Amino acid sequence: QVQLVESGGGLVQPGGPLRLSCAASGTIFRIYTMGWYRQAPGKQRELVAIISRDGLTDYADSVKGRFTISRDNAKRTVYLQMNSLKPEDTAVYYCKFTTPLTYWGQGTQVTVSS
Repeated sequence: QVQLVESGGGLVQPGGPLRLSCAASGTIFRIYTMGWYRQAPGKQRELVAIISRDGLTDYADSVKGRFTISRDNAKRTVYLQMNSLKPEDTAVYYCKFTTPLTYWGQGTQVTVSS
């Protein structure tokens, strides 16, 4: 059974950094895209960043220049480095792997507040 385990969420002051990780366990032949999504209270889940197996990336306009997605295929792990965090970045962050089956992590809370 495949599971995605996220870590790295927490409380951070505006302007600060935070790094999220998401690792897969279980039997997976090949992971294609890895991505990060977020859902703020009262809002729909939205794409934050996505990375292909070859390392091509795409970002939501709201995080471009502040967030960086990366992956380690050998470790089956995806990372999200978040810099210059803003209060509007507060949300539950979810990772998603496509194999081509789709797997979601359980979510990790990120709160940006002074």
